[in-house]
Amino acid sequence: MKFHYVYMIRSQASPERYYVGMSDDLEGRLKSHNSGLCKYTAKFIPWYIETAVAFKSKEKAVAFEKYLKSHSGRAFTEKHF
Repeated sequence: MKFHYVYMIRSQASPERYYVGMSDDLEGRLKSHNSGLCKYTAKFIPWYIETAVAFKSKEKAVAFEKYLKSHSGRAFTEKHF
């Protein structure tokens, strides 16, 4: 079964920095962030997975990622993760 992951990664170098994203390949995506290929995360490598939520529905994963990137979603993330 294929899952769609919404994840939050945290910088080991700057623990106050985090990034929220979505991927079908969680480990591969983390490797991509840690290789410096992602311009938004390259300055704060290395990263580790803080939280990941798996969805069967891509639409629900997209909606959850969008929520976490909203103002109220960022507040939720900082409070709970």
